[in-house]
Amino acid sequence: MTGTPTIHPHIYVSQPLIQEPGTAPHSAVLHRDTHFIPKKAIGGKGCYIFLEDGQKFLDSTGGAAVSCLGHGHEKVTKAVVDQINQFSYCHSAFFGTQVSEDLATFLVDSTGGRLSKVYVVSSGSEAMEAALKLARQYYLELPTPQPQRTRFISRVPSYHGITLGALGAGGHMIRREPFEPIIAQNTSHVSPCFAYRGKKDGESDADYVDRLAAELDAEFHRVGPDNVCAFIAEPVVGAALGAVPAVPGYFSAMKAICEKHGALFILDEVMSGMGRTGTLHAWEQENVVPDMQTIGKGLGGGYVPVSAVLIGDKIVQVLDKGTGAFRHGQTYQGHPVACAAALAVQRVIKEENLLQNVRAMGTYLGERLMKEIGDHPNVGDIRGKGLFWGIEFVKNKTTKEPFPKVGAMAFLVQETGMQPKYSISLYAGSGTVGGTTGDHVLLAPPYNVTKEEINLIVDTTGAVIRDVFSGV
Repeated sequence: MTGTPTIHPHIYVSQPLIQEPGTAPHSAVLHRDTHFIPKKAIGGKGCYIFLEDGQKFLDSTGGAAVSCLGHGHEKVTKAVVDQINQFSYCHSAFFGTQVSEDLATFLVDSTGGRLSKVYVVSSGSEAMEAALKLARQYYLELPTPQPQRTRFISRVPSYHGITLGALGAGGHMIRREPFEPIIAQNTSHVSPCFAYRGKKDGESDADYVDRLAAELDAEFHRVGPDNVCAFIAEPVVGAALGAVPAVPGYFSAMKAICEKHGALFILDEVMSGMGRTGTLHAWEQENVVPDMQTIGKGLGGGYVPVSAVLIGDKIVQVLDKGTGAFRHGQTYQGHPVACAAALAVQRVIKEENLLQNVRAMGTYLGERLMKEIGDHPNVGDIRGKGLFWGIEFVKNKTTKEPFPKVGAMAFLVQETGMQPKYSISLYAGSGTVGGTTGDHVLLAPPYNVTKEEINLIVDTTGAVIRDVFSGV
């Protein structure tokens, strides 16, 4: 398959769009773009995916920062098969399973017990939906109920999931736009902690944090501080901004504002958590413990669909002393095979000391990116933590002016990388600047990546970027 695909920046794309030459598209699958049929993947091992035409593809993004152990890890595969052979499904309304108990215990212990219960579902969006509903129910079950708390505050252009509740809780304008008339209007938004774009010249980190804290406090007062259920944020912003970490002190300041107004503090670690940024939980790096935490991609490493909500004990205690029942349920919650895969992935990370490798290889990846493309005239910023890095593209490096057509350059970089000449994934994102313009790509290799593979990723990424921007 060859040919140059049309770029549709208004469509969220995270896989190659390759046109069948000389034929009309023919597939029963509703692909991400109905005009193109992607190549078929037929196998994978480590950092590589093998395609039907013989192409060996370097999966430097783990799909969407999912494949944290790469592909074909024997220990995880065996755990999944063993669980299927033992018992594959039961409804949680009738029975529990030992594997779900084991996974929950592992996750609770990993927080030092500060988050004391786990609710396992199948996707990041589902986890956020559950967190939103549990936040609301918490206020209804307090000894003195607070039913007026119906609002949430998040950041622009945050992304917290694609289902209607999660989409409404986020601030990603491009993804929200078609569905605004049917999205609940109970979430308002404040600025992200985005030093490259938001920090003023000469402003210290402390002053920047104070300004953002004042903005959040003002938003609480604008909507009524007693009306807010929770503030929601990603510790390292993923798809929406391209691996943007907060400056030191930001999250402790945000949590303090939440506590001041009696609101919950929810961290979305679906993309940045479970080891991706160098600690199992991103919040560990500043010891700012959330009231709830959503996790997903790195939880099961892509071996099965799995996500979870980790729940603080104060919420658990209120629920336990109240109705004792979370009024939310899903057919596949706590699925035994999903729990087995997630537990196997987490055991491998712990037993093979992969978090240390994430930190070491993450530092090396950042240094190599800076050396390889830091001086490129269209690379505005390189940022990240652990094995989670973003590259933002600009039209003018001095003024930070973005390219005018949202997403066009980022998706062109992604599609150029897909070509057999390069055979690398570069995860494109758009709306980096105010949600309406701006381009970035993400890199998120597996936690067991080697130095040699990092070198190949960086060298190939540099070649793709130089190719794409050579005519700009």
